Amino acid sequence: MRILHTSDWHLGRTFHGADLTPAFEQWCDYVVDYTKSEKIDALLVSGDIYDRGIPPVAMVDLLSDTLARLLDHTQVVITSGNHDSPRRLGFASALLCRGLTICTDPQLSARPVALHDSAGEIGAFVYAIPYLDPDVERRRLSDDPQQLLPRSHEAVMKAALTRIYSHIAQHPDSAKIPRLAMAHAFVTGGEPSDSEQDLHIGGVNSVPSAVFAPPAQVQPLDYIALGHLHGPQKIGSDTRPLIRYSGSPIAFSFSEQHHHKSSVLLDFSATPSPTQADSATGVPGVELVPNPVFRKLATLTDSFENLTSVRYSSYADHFLRIFVTDDERPQNLIARLRKHFPHLVEVRHETTAVEVDSRQDRVAQKSPIGVITEFFESSGGRKLTPPELAYVQKTWEEQGKGEDK
Repeated sequence: MRILHTSDWHLGRTFHGADLTPAFEQWCDYVVDYTKSEKIDALLVSGDIYDRGIPPVAMVDLLSDTLARLLDHTQVVITSGNHDSPRRLGFASALLCRGLTICTDPQLSARPVALHDSAGEIGAFVYAIPYLDPDVERRRLSDDPQQLLPRSHEAVMKAALTRIYSHIAQHPDSAKIPRLAMAHAFVTGGEPSDSEQDLHIGGVNSVPSAVFAPPAQVQPLDYIALGHLHGPQKIGSDTRPLIRYSGSPIAFSFSEQHHHKSSVLLDFSATPSPTQADSATGVPGVELVPNPVFRKLATLTDSFENLTSVRYSSYADHFLRIFVTDDERPQNLIARLRKHFPHLVEVRHETTAVEVDSRQDRVAQKSPIGVITEFFESSGGRKLTPPELAYVQKTWEEQGKGEDK
């Protein structure tokens, strides 16, 4: 049984205003071709398949076309993330067939999705947990509707997992079949990036990894397929269950410029190898599969003269963030940089001007002209010339006279 774990597609997102449609199309083509060529039995998407609750029509069409192509040769399980609208994403989910399952109702997460191998036999069970909003689910997941769960992500995740482990305990006959869970949450120990939405809304934002451990005498899950954090990473120790974030297939912030974007290939039929997996995890084979890179990211810091020299010509096809260090801001800075770097998305002018300590020099104690001149000095990296200062003084005085009329 070969399963590909992905998450956080965020179809419809832009990169600092740059259109990522070609990147999404490249990713969708890749995942269709890879699952077919590598004979992947099932594809998992652990939340945030769209970037917002009401996605662009073009992204809805792209997903529809991608799923149609995937279902020709594999099964797909999708859960909703905090960016998705569960009601919209889960529309008509009860009517779906041909190997597509969309899970958006946490109350159904204890009903495992049976995944079939190439011989048509059940090769794995997946417990699909969508994103759990504590404000919504603390009543729905409580055993006593009159007694709310604590207002935290840990409490609602624990409640969902309690139901899952209860189901496992009631079906010991399936112990030899691999069992996985999908979840969309910030699990303690994970390394976040700048492009994830904060989960503090709705209570304590993190979920301890220990929550995924089984109760005594209950067979543990074999793998937890996480979504939400955009960097691929393993969580916790080597004991079961094995917990991993697949990460997003595309970089969405400059904090991800050093990520090696990948998907997680699970092979439950392979014999463990020293380079693939630790046999203590119960997962026979784990391999990180590199994702295609649409456009590399880089941050450059230098003077305008150096930046526009041949020294940085190799960055012409990158998404760039540039810090210009000249004392004075060059004229038409952004337009001139874009002639060399057409995919420039962010420019900052950084100077060596001394920062003012607000504790020692309160703005409220300064004259209006003092505040203005200080602003020009801090942003321009130099003091105003006498003619410039005279012009500022004259303009301020004229403005004051106008207000007195």
